[in-house]
Amino acid sequence: MRLIHCWSVLSLLALVPQSAYASVLAIDYGTDWIKASLMKPGVPFDVMLNKDSKRKIQSAVGWKKGDRLFGSDAANLATRFPADTFSSLKYLQAAPYASETVSFFAKISSSDMVETARKTVGFKQSDGTEWSVEELIAMQFSYIKQLAEDLGEEKVRDVVVSIPPFYSQYERDAVVDAIEIAGLHTLALINDGTAVAVNYAMTRTFTAPEYHIIYDAGASSIVATISGTPGTHITVAGVGYDRKIGGIELDRRMRQILIDMFNAKSRKDIREDKRGMAKLWKEAGRVKAILSANSDAMTSVESLAWDMDFRGKVTRATFESACGDLKGRFAQPIYDALNEAGLSLSNITSVILAGGTSRTPMVQAAVKAAVGTEKIALNVNADEASVLGAAFHGASLSRQFKTKPIKVTDINIYDVQASYFAAPTSPLSRPRSITTLLFPAGSKVGSKKTLTFKRKEDFTIFLDYKHLIAPGFPQRILEAELVGVAEAIGNLTERGAIDPVVKATLMLSESGFVSVQKAVVYGEIKDDSITGKLKGFFGVGSSSTGEATDSSENTPPRETDTNTDTTVSPSPTASSDSAAPSASAESTEEKKPEKKPVSKEDTIVLTIKTTFPAIPPMTAEEKRKARSRLRVVDNDEAAKTRKDEARNNLESYLYRLRDLLEDDNQDTPFKKCSQESERQVITEKLEESFLWLHDRADIAETSQLLDKRISLEALEKPIIHRYKEIEAFPQALNNSQMWNWSTRLFLTEARQNLTAEIEADLPSKWTKDELDALEKTLKEHETWLNTWVEKQKSVKPNEDPVIETTEMKARAKVLETHLLKLWKRKVPKPRKTKTTSTTEPTATLAPEGEPIEGETEVPPPQEEGIPDDQGQEQGQKPLTTPERDEL
Repeated sequence: MRLIHCWSVLSLLALVPQSAYASVLAIDYGTDWIKASLMKPGVPFDVMLNKDSKRKIQSAVGWKKGDRLFGSDAANLATRFPADTFSSLKYLQAAPYASETVSFFAKISSSDMVETARKTVGFKQSDGTEWSVEELIAMQFSYIKQLAEDLGEEKVRDVVVSIPPFYSQYERDAVVDAIEIAGLHTLALINDGTAVAVNYAMTRTFTAPEYHIIYDAGASSIVATISGTPGTHITVAGVGYDRKIGGIELDRRMRQILIDMFNAKSRKDIREDKRGMAKLWKEAGRVKAILSANSDAMTSVESLAWDMDFRGKVTRATFESACGDLKGRFAQPIYDALNEAGLSLSNITSVILAGGTSRTPMVQAAVKAAVGTEKIALNVNADEASVLGAAFHGASLSRQFKTKPIKVTDINIYDVQASYFAAPTSPLSRPRSITTLLFPAGSKVGSKKTLTFKRKEDFTIFLDYKHLIAPGFPQRILEAELVGVAEAIGNLTERGAIDPVVKATLMLSESGFVSVQKAVVYGEIKDDSITGKLKGFFGVGSSSTGEATDSSENTPPRETDTNTDTTVSPSPTASSDSAAPSASAESTEEKKPEKKPVSKEDTIVLTIKTTFPAIPPMTAEEKRKARSRLRVVDNDEAAKTRKDEARNNLESYLYRLRDLLEDDNQDTPFKKCSQESERQVITEKLEESFLWLHDRADIAETSQLLDKRISLEALEKPIIHRYKEIEAFPQALNNSQMWNWSTRLFLTEARQNLTAEIEADLPSKWTKDELDALEKTLKEHETWLNTWVEKQKSVKPNEDPVIETTEMKARAKVLETHLLKLWKRKVPKPRKTKTTSTTEPTATLAPEGEPIEGETEVPPPQEEGIPDDQGQEQGQKPLTTPERDEL
């Protein structure tokens, strides 16, 4: 039923021609699983399947002896190649190498981590190859991209990725970097809870405003998002989260139970064996899933470590006791979201459960205890709601689709502040730092604010998170230096500007990126001429303080455009070094001006130099190199795939050919159409090829494998050709004889009609010469056909034919074309000449297809017969094909 509802909601009516259709890919990149959906006209709106027809793909990439694998194939390698298998990478997006997050990841993974040049995390394979987290995630995105292109049968470029709402700008940068390395373009980033809210609203109509809590318990975190649905407008009112608990933390505690059980029995520490730890990690996830539906579960791992098997029994009570300190934290994000939104449970219509961890009994019990059983809603797919909502949101952003008009308004959950150093009042004055709360927590994304500065020299604006977002993560977002202030002020002063000021427009994009979008120096220029005074009197001054409004972009600050907007700027808050100066001294709160066009004469655009001192996003050169590295891997894999296909095809061909030769039945087509000498040559070549395949196939080039098959196919080709000719000959002969018979029938009737028309002085479609020429073509074809058919009768099946069916078809085509040219011709229309009072009108025939000036058209006589190419019946009866016996 979901598919029917979704199609009725989407109404994917394209706004452009079919040739210009575009696809939108949505990816829900989770810590454990990846879900994807492709929005494309003609493709059902649903979760995309992988190559194994699974609706979700494990978030893993690994190598097995040089072969790169994805999904469950890669995850299964962890127990054998723990150093070459990488999963749960979402934890480490933009995580500083010295952060608490990296320390936690080291407890759950056996992979070898290294520090990158950007002070983030990378991984080292067993062969020494190093990959950054962005590169490994880009590989997975590229894999999803290939699946989407195979499904949609066209290139995919635009992508929407769902992310946790608590992601900082550094983490959002890391997501975008991975997207770009994978060869995709970021259409938007959407918060997970918001995507679920979009999915929930897709097939529902709300008669009154409602508030719902989307409780998303995933593998790495728990997030509660309160969404309001006044009509078709989805607004996020509040968000609560805990980024330290989730399914993986539960798996870690379950594994610790198994570790203690094994160590107690073996008197050895399993933590010293990486493969054993990887096996226990997989077993912990399996046992946890069983305990979600049962009170106890048996655990069994053969040859866990040191050739020792492991067996035991784990109860749900034991597991829940190990997680007892977490129970109070499961529901806390709900309370935090309600507090931020200023709502109570009485305002909430339902609590929608999403995420795989929401199925865990103790998590469900904690939520029910907090909100009541009656408010729990299980009417969305916990695994797929986010990706389907993201796909629908992507379609609404694209110009290629018409969708249900659902508007989304999300919020930023962190306080973002701007700070700068005040202009010194004297050469000996201490530098003073001024801080302004720019985007308070709860600010709507897509907002813009303008700050006004009375500055004479270049200066820098610092953007920071007001509070620590996670242990070990920096608070400094970026630094934006405004360059060219003095020169711009001098130019405006020369033009007559009074007290020029610097205006900086800062933006919180729809995807949650903060940036200094534009900076200008503005000064009102007074015109003292009579014309200028009159313009000023009537309010038509040449200068204005407004700025053009434009839509916000979803791109990171390193790629923002120069469009600006004007909103109320915040007033300065407390200084870090000293009290903030008065508004007139430094930064002023700008009132909302009237929207007026900006005059180029009173505004000069400044250069903005943006730097990222904490965790910089990847530079264009770094991403180019990363794409090149991935392209080399892709090309090597493609070459290996081609070689494997060539080898498999050659091997299967050799066995098929051997079966044909060794078949004892002499009546097979291969035996009947081949000669003993030909079979002998093929047998010798076949034996040689088998020996070569056994000795040289592993080191052979793809071209050599192809050449081996081509050489054998060249020997088999004459035999196949004979068999195909024997099969095709009866039909080709029947077709030739049909055109002979049809032409002779046509000639008989056409000559009769021509005689009758001449006697009746009526126009005719054909002349005698034309019919004679057709008859000549017919006789030539009949003579050739009879001669060569008789010769073919004496040819044996294992001999080459003396007459090819292709030649028979070509000669029959000549006769067919000649016949149809005459058959489709229209009857010329008789014309009447001009008449006068002294002469009688006479009928005159015009050349075919040409009117005679001044003549009156006379309708031609209606005749029964075959239809012409306009559907009119004129001339002869339809041609028919007689029944003939096959030779």
